[in-house]
Amino acid sequence: MPRSSASQSGSVPQLEPSRDIPGEAMAFAEFAPDGTLACANARFQALLGLAPAQVGTLRHAQLCPEGLAGSPSCEAMWQSLCAGHEFSGVVERVRSDGSSCWLEVVYAPLRDSEGAVTRILMVATDVAAGKPTGPARQDQLWRLSLVADTTDAAIVITDAKSRVIYSNAGFHRMFGWTLREMQGQKMLELLVRQSPVDLFERIRGDLRQGRPAELEEVVTGKGGRRYWSKIICNPVMDADGQWAYTVSVLLDITKTKIHEVLHDRALQALARDLPLMQVLDVVCEEVERLAPEVCASILQVDEQGLIHPLASPSLPFSYSSQLDGVEIGPNVGSCGTAAWRKSPVLVTDIATDPLWADFKHLILPLGFNVCWSTPILQKDGKVLGTFAFYYRENGPFVASRFHEQLVEACTDLCALAMEREQARQRIRELAFYDALTGLPNRSLLETQVAQLLETAQANGQRVAVVYVDLDRFKHINDSLGHATGDALLREVAARIRELVRQGGVAGRLPGDEFVVAAPLRADDEINGLIERWQTHLMQPLRLAGTQVDLSVGMGVAMYPQDATAMASLLHRAEMALHQAKAGGPGRVGFFSPELSRAAEERIALEKALREALQTGGLQLHYQPQVELATGRLRGLEALARWQHPELGAIPPSRFIPLAEECGLMGPLACRQLAQWRRDGLAIPAVSVNLSASNFHSLELPALVAQALERHGLQAPDLVVELTEGILLDSHGSTLQTVERLHAQGVRLSMDDFGTGYSSLSYLRRLPISELKLDRSFVADLEHAPTARALSAAILGIGTSLGLTVVAEGVETAAQNGILQAQGYPVAQGYWFARPMAPPELERWMATQAAAVPAP
Repeated sequence: MPRSSASQSGSVPQLEPSRDIPGEAMAFAEFAPDGTLACANARFQALLGLAPAQVGTLRHAQLCPEGLAGSPSCEAMWQSLCAGHEFSGVVERVRSDGSSCWLEVVYAPLRDSEGAVTRILMVATDVAAGKPTGPARQDQLWRLSLVADTTDAAIVITDAKSRVIYSNAGFHRMFGWTLREMQGQKMLELLVRQSPVDLFERIRGDLRQGRPAELEEVVTGKGGRRYWSKIICNPVMDADGQWAYTVSVLLDITKTKIHEVLHDRALQALARDLPLMQVLDVVCEEVERLAPEVCASILQVDEQGLIHPLASPSLPFSYSSQLDGVEIGPNVGSCGTAAWRKSPVLVTDIATDPLWADFKHLILPLGFNVCWSTPILQKDGKVLGTFAFYYRENGPFVASRFHEQLVEACTDLCALAMEREQARQRIRELAFYDALTGLPNRSLLETQVAQLLETAQANGQRVAVVYVDLDRFKHINDSLGHATGDALLREVAARIRELVRQGGVAGRLPGDEFVVAAPLRADDEINGLIERWQTHLMQPLRLAGTQVDLSVGMGVAMYPQDATAMASLLHRAEMALHQAKAGGPGRVGFFSPELSRAAEERIALEKALREALQTGGLQLHYQPQVELATGRLRGLEALARWQHPELGAIPPSRFIPLAEECGLMGPLACRQLAQWRRDGLAIPAVSVNLSASNFHSLELPALVAQALERHGLQAPDLVVELTEGILLDSHGSTLQTVERLHAQGVRLSMDDFGTGYSSLSYLRRLPISELKLDRSFVADLEHAPTARALSAAILGIGTSLGLTVVAEGVETAAQNGILQAQGYPVAQGYWFARPMAPPELERWMATQAAAVPAP
């Protein structure tokens, strides 16, 4: 078909790309991005004097003059080409024989289907042959079109009035219009339909000045098909430097641009830390802006396979809400089925498709008859939710590539947002929930209790705050294993959740303690409530094949009468719990003002006691233990005495239990014994009392060892006196601590034997070396045959177990005589000596040494 030229009347030149023309019509070559000459036609080789063997080895820089090759400007031009920018102009190049030639060139980047630059096309005309004008320039452009038809990119040539005179095959493939349909049309106005009015004039202004123009816009092809395109407009100037033509390259950047735009919007929402539903609303709104013909919907699928709406800004709430809680399955609309299949589901006729049989009555009245749903998947294949498009379509439906690319981008974005929300939720759980039981930890519990109290105040309600502690948990944990102990805690947590199912809050504190708080409907409800709770929690259960009988202690504080602040209520409930546990397992304690006063007195007493220790107000007196057969000193028992500067002498009954619990007596006794040893006094050993709570700490043996080492003493120099209450102590560390002390060589003595909960089986298991007959038996020896019988029996028990038995509280000669007659080896009491301060004891020892004959 002949090629027409410009008419005398100045009509638009018509370029016909179908003319058959030899490959040597113009010089062209292709370069790889690294500058290697990949291919060149014969005309290009002749123009630059190249041998065929140089193609594939020569680099672009070798064609440039010596001063230009490798220069910053040359490197910048090449980087610009590799970035996708065209270049045109008159340049100097070097032939293979070293001579120069001036060429009018057009460099055009060629891209693959992903938009990456893979080749640089160079089209050249020898300037020495004269710049083409009129038909010659038209011929040059037409020849360029032959090369353009070999690329995948869409290329359009327009005149100075922006009318199309040529479009290549790539344009036809991308947009659907043939050259004949495009000729005379204004390309930008045809393709870009939603841009600002001044956009086109701004582009024309750049082109008139010889400046390339570049823009990224949503363009619409034939039949309404849309793309996101990068449009690069390169002006071609005539001999007078006037803008004559524009060579435009259009690249399909839909996939990358959709990702970019949607990611920008979504990431902005995520950066603002918006809730998941708001982030996904942003995604849907942006999609509907790009594709107004669709309604977007995002659903979440939970661990149980139930659907929950997250975002659907253009769908009525009445529709979305009816999907909440629906289980996914093989016939649950497009979305439920897509989630169940883990693959996209397209229903083109909702009215007749069986997948929608149970749901079409919800959507058809809204005018939608097509639904395309795609599952949102994690990398491991787990279904997180679905992303769907609803259409109002009539007749056959085929999803466009633009919509497919939107879906691809959105499912990736939704997965990112949902996984981020899961991570946030996990972090929240780690921060505010107990990892083992799933109950709120102390931080969240305090917040929830405070909120509960605010509600109760507004409603005029009372609230019970209950501390719960498992009896014997340490024993169960140690005997059945930590895995079983963990299972027990989880079961108790599950039971506690049931307690507050109808209202209230619950949480786990460290160890085996829990807190439950619930509003009361009536003032007299508390006793029945606590009884029901305790009965529910103490139901037996089987763990590791063993039936475990649960026992729990409870401490109760009431809002508002016991306290109105959350922290005070928790503290007072804990005080009530300690009171309950002091009475034995399975007890319930209620806070009272007396408890608070006792606690305050205890705190004040402990503070004063520590001050007395520092100022010398607390002193140890020592009472001798004497061998009855010889009268010699066997050891000393350290007994604390406290002279307060304002209150005078403090009775031992008020402070000795606290002094024992605080562990103040041991270090003082060790220090005094070491001093006596340095002074040459023969003190065999010293005894100190420790409370049961001291044995709860596994650190006690190390502390005792440090005190002995600090003062240069040996382990047998110290006797630790225990009470019988230790036999019933449920704390798991108690027996371990006792055994570790014994293993170190520290002697253990059972104090006040016979008055508590004596158990011969426990006595046999404890590594003690001494029993101390309680003073209550000694006091009745003269008058009560039963007392004499019991003292003899206790001596027999101790002797049979290889233990030394010491009689306490001997105050009369008659008592001493009876004990000697029964065979008691050691005794202490006022009959021998009262407790004495160190100087007085030293004088007593001097007198005693003179009175007792040498062995």
